[in-house]
Amino acid sequence: MECRSAASSRTRRGKMGTAHVQFQVLGPVEITKGICPITPRPAKIRSLLALLCVKSGTVVPRDFIINALWSGNPPRTARTALQVYVSKLRKHLEAHAGLAARLVSRPPGYVLELETSELDLLAFELQVSLAKSTAAAGRTNEALEYWRTACDLWRGPALADLRGLPAFENFARHLDEKRIDALEQRIAMELQLGRHAGIISELRGLVAEYPLWEDVHSQLMLSLYRSGRVSESLHTYHKVRDALVRELGLEPGARIKRLHQSILVRDPDLDAAPALSRAG
Repeated sequence: MECRSAASSRTRRGKMGTAHVQFQVLGPVEITKGICPITPRPAKIRSLLALLCVKSGTVVPRDFIINALWSGNPPRTARTALQVYVSKLRKHLEAHAGLAARLVSRPPGYVLELETSELDLLAFELQVSLAKSTAAAGRTNEALEYWRTACDLWRGPALADLRGLPAFENFARHLDEKRIDALEQRIAMELQLGRHAGIISELRGLVAEYPLWEDVHSQLMLSLYRSGRVSESLHTYHKVRDALVRELGLEPGARIKRLHQSILVRDPDLDAAPALSRAG
């Protein structure tokens, strides 16, 4: 009821309210205005929105959109249908957010022009860039905060509600790789700063979500070892090894094997970084 009231609070002159509009693809595809969801319901329009968000700021050719929306098997009327979907999406953006002008027709297709603060993907990429530049400058704690902000923008697997469409599955996997890289970088920095105990619970969740992801298993092994939980650390190795052999017929890679061996001999090089490094 609160969202309906907010949605109907335009002035008589047709001006939209000032609530911030947020486009989101790092999870299910959503648009929110303030606390209210304003995502279009029809699947084709939501798919069009997702594609334009993923390619925000770039002209997406009509043929590329058609191929994605109809999974490579478009009807003869696809171009006309696409024009209808674009028109409906513009009307939706105008009716709910006053943003029809952001969806621009530009040869050979369409472009959705969004600000960094309006699209979670752009905000994520900005935070990753800031994290890398501050880390390179030696400002470790500041870099870690940027990594945390970047990771916190994710609400689940990218484009989670569109994974059944082949083109969107590919887009989603590409985005998920960016998430995985950011998580690895952030957790590596937590370990560098000696904060192993505080990330064990999160790492357990990640290994459950990605049972074949060796790097995150390595990070969990190291965190457990540094917390004095050696048997659990070794069990983590055997668990991922069993999963790799069972699912892929492969042994673990050389890096995680070396870590396992180092844990077995209690290599002092595995100990947490000295407290001095936390001041970075």
